[in-house]
Amino acid sequence: MSPHPTAVAPGSATAADRSAGTPAWPAVEEPRTDAHLMRGLVAGDESCLAALHRRWSPLVYALAWRTLGDAAEAEDVTQQVFLGVWRGCAGYRPERGPVAGWIVGITRRKIADALSARTRRGELVAAAGAALPAEESATGRPEAAVDRVLVRQALAGLPAAQRHVLRLAYYEDLTQTQIAERTGWPLGTVKSHARRGLRRLRGALEAHRYT
Repeated sequence: MSPHPTAVAPGSATAADRSAGTPAWPAVEEPRTDAHLMRGLVAGDESCLAALHRRWSPLVYALAWRTLGDAAEAEDVTQQVFLGVWRGCAGYRPERGPVAGWIVGITRRKIADALSARTRRGELVAAAGAALPAEESATGRPEAAVDRVLVRQALAGLPAAQRHVLRLAYYEDLTQTQIAERTGWPLGTVKSHARRGLRRLRGALEAHRYT
């Protein structure tokens, strides 16, 4: 008997391997196309969403960062985009264009939403800046005060309904119509809560100025 094991040619299998049904080399999974992944997504296969995220999230993030110039906002947009892909996959129509173009379209809408939300937050920043002493406003502190102190405290002091409406408007970027749909309140009620809440918020910020 030879002291050395019998050599097996690459790509072949021993009799034991064949009898056990074990391949000599592991099968290599072929990359799935976007179209295949979308069909799986519509069928509820979450692994297809993960695959699309791995494939396209770098592009989505790059587009968001280029427009927003903020890593955290770009990350948030990327998450929102793929949440939109998951929720809206049934609405994708291949005849209208490739999956990549569809995802880019969602990305552009989410970037626009982020810019709108930034504008709304800027309104609160401006209100807080007006309520602070001039020397504090000049040093760029109003925005930090909004995030950490002023608006949080002022909102906490509002009646629950007014606080809820303003949080939905400024932190979730919902329109008054969307807030009415979310809460089930009449649109007129939502407008009234928003108007009164803003009035009280301004009053609270003005009171902070003189304390």
